[in-house]
Amino acid sequence: MNWLSLNTEADLQQAIVASHTHPVLLFKHSTRCSISHTALSRIENAWNPEEVNGTLPYYLDLLNHRDISNLIAQTFGVTHQSPQILIIKNGKCTHHASHMEITFDEVKEHV
Repeated sequence: MNWLSLNTEADLQQAIVASHTHPVLLFKHSTRCSISHTALSRIENAWNPEEVNGTLPYYLDLLNHRDISNLIAQTFGVTHQSPQILIIKNGKCTHHASHMEITFDEVKEHV
């Protein structure tokens, strides 16, 4: 799986622009949390680009970039969780999930 970096406000803006042509997955990961590691592994192990309509996966290390995590929450009106995924289409969050609700099947269903 090839994650795109989500480290700056410019990266977030790039993801939002890209969401107008492809679904975008934002994955907010806490490197200190075992649940977050489990959710990340479940997504990475099951990831199949053909099953998710060319979805672009963006990875955010929220411990190093909490400001970007806060900006995501503000931009999309979604309360911060960790771990958390957001599906972005046409510049809007169409689905979000956190903790053990994060699965590849969940992503497939909403892209």
